[in-house]
Amino acid sequence: MTWGGGYGMFGGFMMLAFWGVVIVLIVMAVRWFAGDRPGGGAASDAMDILKSRFAKGELDEDEFRKRKAALED
Repeated sequence: MTWGGGYGMFGGFMMLAFWGVVIVLIVMAVRWFAGDRPGGGAASDAMDILKSRFAKGELDEDEFRKRKAALED
């Protein structure tokens, strides 16, 4: 009996590669549907950081408004 359905070791490796690709695609789909899109949250992340810095008192109101306007452009 051979491993991989008659194709020897090559068939076995191809089967592992196939399932590896399927698993990676499933993980990527789950992350995409969960809202963890690459590059999609950069502006909102920057805005969250800006709001956090303003709340901590690191920025005054004028500086906060200037940076917020720059992010919204």
